[in-house]
Amino acid sequence: MKIDTMLVGLEDAPAHARRLEQLGVDGAFTFEGPHDVFTPLVLAADATTSLDLATNVAIAFPRNPVQLAHQAYDLQLLTHGRFSLGLGSQIRAQVEKRYGAAYDRPIARMREMVGALRAVFATWESGERLDFRGEFWSHTLMPPMFNPGPNPYGPPPIAVGALGPQMLRLASEVADGVLVMPFNTATHFATRSGPAIDQGLARAGRDRSSLVVTGEVIVCCGRNEEEMEAARLAGRWLLSFYASTPAYRPVLESEGWEDLQPELNQLSKSGRWEDMPGLIDDGMLAALAAVGSPKEVVADIAARFGGRVDRVAFYTPSLISEETLGQIVAELATVPPGH
Repeated sequence: MKIDTMLVGLEDAPAHARRLEQLGVDGAFTFEGPHDVFTPLVLAADATTSLDLATNVAIAFPRNPVQLAHQAYDLQLLTHGRFSLGLGSQIRAQVEKRYGAAYDRPIARMREMVGALRAVFATWESGERLDFRGEFWSHTLMPPMFNPGPNPYGPPPIAVGALGPQMLRLASEVADGVLVMPFNTATHFATRSGPAIDQGLARAGRDRSSLVVTGEVIVCCGRNEEEMEAARLAGRWLLSFYASTPAYRPVLESEGWEDLQPELNQLSKSGRWEDMPGLIDDGMLAALAAVGSPKEVVADIAARFGGRVDRVAFYTPSLISEETLGQIVAELATVPPGH
């Protein structure tokens, strides 16, 4: 089981990436936050030699497939084949109100985005004529001066972030990887996420070995009570924000907590952010996040995913020390394969 964690910052991204590589972390990812999702990876590419680098995730719909293809192809070249393009749909309000882009029919739109990217990559790799005609995007022109030609490391793999069954099925059907989003519980993963992944693979006639499944998890970890208290508080803040969003209600429903979502949603609309974390009790925190010492966190992750993922991606709402991260990496190395 490979271990990925967040690459934070911008100017310090190269130094951070080097330290993560030295700690034995397998991969680092950026997210669509206060900085551009691609720039830190460009900076980290030359600073590392073995660390996998990925977007987790780049918001797909505000971008054009050819634009994305160039960014991904260049990063695949700069990393010497260590890059993975993770795409996500986000939610309607963010796409329409923050980006000013269209969100209608997200499943069909994501399917077409992946198809368009594959068509562009195929043109660059083989020289075949570009002739992609879709409902949302059409690409029929690629003059030689805009064609980078075959990538010596091949086209970068495409992963799709998903939580709901439709997007999970789509990701498992058409992508190289699926990023199971971190607002999740062991129950939801076992009863909803896993079956949806299997259905997508079956629909495409694919074997499980053809898909890289990344289970993402929110980690609240510390080596003493002071660190743990800070981690728990940060976890409650993040979880209360996620749980206020209607898109995440099915996860709460799987645990019988569906009434929490509208309550948190109302508090957020009233601007009562300070009141939200208190609604995430200890039981909810333990189910929605991996909480405890490095050893306890690793035991939680092993039980949560039960050998059904290829990679684990850590989201740390409070930035844990590198010593703590190193202990987690060392503990995970002792987990037998398939656990």
